Amino acid sequence: MSNSNRIIVTVLGRDRVGIIAGVAQVLAENQVNILDISQTILQEFLAMIMIADISGSKVDLSTLKELLAAKGAELNVRIDAQHEDAFLYMHRI
Repeated sequence: MSNSNRIIVTVLGRDRVGIIAGVAQVLAENQVNILDISQTILQEFLAMIMIADISGSKVDLSTLKELLAAKGAELNVRIDAQHEDAFLYMHRI
């Protein structure tokens, strides 16, 4: 069962200092609460997934996606966000 206020944030790219801080800063500035985070480093590459709650956010998901994409461009990584329901639907077996 999913919660419509939850989003999945994914980060992919070469690992470097400041990626987690940069993503967390964008989320915090927009009142998005990080509920869980998992990351893996494969050689020099970072794969990170965050589950976050947008119920208190001052921006909509579309705007948040744009802000995260801009931060990703600044950090040379790809950052995306989608509603949990969409993520679960796309990754069902």
